[in-house]
Amino acid sequence: MRRLIPLLALLLSACSKPAPAPEPLQTSAAPAIPADAPVILAFGDSLYAGYRLAPGEGYPPRLEAALNAAGIKARVVNAGVSGDTTAAARERLAFTLDNQKVKPSLVLVGLGGNDMLRGLPPAETRANLDAILTELDKRKIPALLTGMLAAPNMGKDYVSAFNPIYPALAARHKAPLVPFFLQAVIGNDKLLLDDHIHPTAEGVNRIVAATKDDVAKALQAATER
Repeated sequence: MRRLIPLLALLLSACSKPAPAPEPLQTSAAPAIPADAPVILAFGDSLYAGYRLAPGEGYPPRLEAALNAAGIKARVVNAGVSGDTTAAARERLAFTLDNQKVKPSLVLVGLGGNDMLRGLPPAETRANLDAILTELDKRKIPALLTGMLAAPNMGKDYVSAFNPIYPALAARHKAPLVPFFLQAVIGNDKLLLDDHIHPTAEGVNRIVAATKDDVAKALQAATER
């Protein structure tokens, strides 16, 4: 997510208005996680990896804390790689899954932002994400897709080709969808680092608060299969 920063900055400023702030996350210590708690694999780019944040401040650890504080036992494994395109993630998917100590009950797929920032063809992004979700289907691992939006100055044709990728693939693979992962921090510089792309620690908390229920529902559906 490091390249062509102004593109996503424009996207942030172009959206209608910031999302209302969700209720604050609980800050009390979460209860101990049982050894047999279901595993959620966060498979994505720098928005999952915790770019420029201290250990424990990124999305996976904060999501894990929030779920467990709410009584939803889960262990969230961070498989985010900063700078990953959908092609790079597709190449490492099998290795990542094969080397998990416990088979994930749910995989969060958060990719595509780097494709957009580099101006890669949306058809390639769609094909790579489709392949990732297909591999998860083959392994009978449910997925939740967290979406991205194209910057308006990529051009109307690019936007119209890129933005429908996520709802279309979510429908095709019967995967729940968070339409825009950054919606909770959009347009709020206090919740973004100075690159205007990546969330601060508090920004991560807002994203977690906005997405926790979607993840909880997906995990419940996955573990009831």
